[in-house]
Amino acid sequence: MNRQDFPILKEQVHGQPLVYLDNAATSQKPQAVLDAIVEAYTHWNSNIHRGVHHLSQVATLKHEEARRAVADFIHARSSDEIIFTKGTTDAINALAFSVGELLLHEGDEIIVSGLEHHSNIVPWQMVCERKKAVLRHIPLREDLSLDIEAFRALLNDKTRLVSVAHVSNVLGTIQPVETIVRLAHERHIPVCIDGAQSVPHMRVDVQALDCDFLAFSGHKMYGPTGIGVLYGKREWLEQLPPHEGGGEMINHVRWSGTTYNELPYKFEAGTPNFVGSYALQKAIEYMQSVGMEAIEAHERELTDYCEAQLSAIDGVHIYAAGQPKAGVISFNVQSQISNHKSQITNLIHPFDIGTLLDQQGVAVRTGHHCAEPLIDALAVPGTVRVSFGLYNDLHDIDLFIQALQKAQMMLS
Repeated sequence: MNRQDFPILKEQVHGQPLVYLDNAATSQKPQAVLDAIVEAYTHWNSNIHRGVHHLSQVATLKHEEARRAVADFIHARSSDEIIFTKGTTDAINALAFSVGELLLHEGDEIIVSGLEHHSNIVPWQMVCERKKAVLRHIPLREDLSLDIEAFRALLNDKTRLVSVAHVSNVLGTIQPVETIVRLAHERHIPVCIDGAQSVPHMRVDVQALDCDFLAFSGHKMYGPTGIGVLYGKREWLEQLPPHEGGGEMINHVRWSGTTYNELPYKFEAGTPNFVGSYALQKAIEYMQSVGMEAIEAHERELTDYCEAQLSAIDGVHIYAAGQPKAGVISFNVQSQISNHKSQITNLIHPFDIGTLLDQQGVAVRTGHHCAEPLIDALAVPGTVRVSFGLYNDLHDIDLFIQALQKAQMMLS
């Protein structure tokens, strides 16, 4: 893992070397991705699909090559099943609107889980409110894993779709999506997987998972902001109506009505982010040059090492401790340890921990992590979250642990 490929890691924060442990929020970018953005705007910037001139032809070719690269990366059957979006949030909002128009009627149900990011809750709440449908969620067990038996009981003849995170953005725990897909499909219910925290960290094969939809973001996988992906099985994408209207997504427009374009363009209204798609392809190529298996193994080593180091500090409470995780650990720091493992007393506010870590050059995330229902279930104001990328190493963790112990001493 070559840290030299990431220029920002040479930065200093408050006079300290940057230790960047906020990768679940966004990842840093390798030089190859930065160069791709400059190349696109410098040499072939032009609107795509509509121009006969050279620049437009080159830009179109680059954009569609990127689509094929994404399809290969997640093992989609066809690049026509790859819809470019602004990110995971945009992808799920688009899907929620289209699913609502096609499938939802009064009294119908959508199921999410108790671990979800707001982006996989609020769009479904909005469509359920519009269609007078019901949003249900899979409850958590005491160990913060999903209650699969409760999920099985939630499935019924009114369930129209299940949408769950592959990896919790708060806990880092890997959800049993294969089981969820299988149980839903037994009732012919489609499943969407929020892959924002899984696609950057492990090999995701949509055909092996048999999921109907998958959403993920470029900026969390070493690519640029403003680009993401909604994968959908062709048989579903052909049925779903578009969520936006305008240029690109049309076939013919008449005052008498409009006919829509073929896949995937039916869902890509307006000028696409062709610079973002090209840079995303370069991020994928970078990850593939390292190897997804190598990335997963490296981040597992970091996560296990960090959890062991945190566990050795008195007063640190790790959520979902000991469970397999994908590069994310959430914890809180106490000034006094309660006898009851699920109860925290004399909590040092996570914001205060994060502020003192930042003063020492360590970037972490604090708060509810856009998952307030989960944080409410934990009965805390928030957590401190560390999350790893392929460029992090054991030395980063050692510096973080030293900084945390100093912050704890100052605040206790």
